[in-house]
Amino acid sequence: MHNNRRSTNPISRHIQENSSIYSFIIVLFLMGVIFGAIIVNSLSIAQKEDLFYYLKQFFGQVSTGKIATNDDLFRSSFFHNVKFLGLMWVLGISIIGLPLILVLLFLKGLVVGFSIGFLVNQMGWGGFLLSFVTVLPQNLLVIPGFIFTAVMSVMFSLTLIRKIFMKENIHFPFFQIFMNYCLTFIIAMAVVGLAACIEAYLSPELMRAVIKYVHV
Repeated sequence: MHNNRRSTNPISRHIQENSSIYSFIIVLFLMGVIFGAIIVNSLSIAQKEDLFYYLKQFFGQVSTGKIATNDDLFRSSFFHNVKFLGLMWVLGISIIGLPLILVLLFLKGLVVGFSIGFLVNQMGWGGFLLSFVTVLPQNLLVIPGFIFTAVMSVMFSLTLIRKIFMKENIHFPFFQIFMNYCLTFIIAMAVVGLAACIEAYLSPELMRAVIKYVHV
């Protein structure tokens, strides 16, 4: 009964079958987040003051509506994330790029951890609110998209390694595996496209509301 239920849900079956890779990737990303938050505390007072000055300048522009248009923000966010995903995807094909996939995901976690950590460190509860509306909404989609792409890239790379170095020639439908790999990139692009919509059209409005409330 349990096996039949698993077979009817391809998403949960995929995650269960590759739980060890997902666990490793998620832990690696969380390590990046934690390390990013730790880096904030290692900054000198002068470095924090300089960063916070530029941050206040940016928040001032947001509150007066002097930032880029929503369409420009969408394009910037979408193409930035697609380039990041595309790099991981290509590294999965290259085999030797396998360690770099892990490095990229760690760096993504580091950026998220640093962004949240710096806002909270400098602004306390107000910083937490700002991070909640500026960092969290789009990353609720971006992060799973990156983790999914990283897992599929690692799996594809390991498949190629087994094929080339272990001479596994029996029952190896490479074309089907590669097409599925291409499909994962298209799915990930759709996810970050939706995230870019949130970042471009929703987050700025939320940010303006919070800036007025916390008085940056």
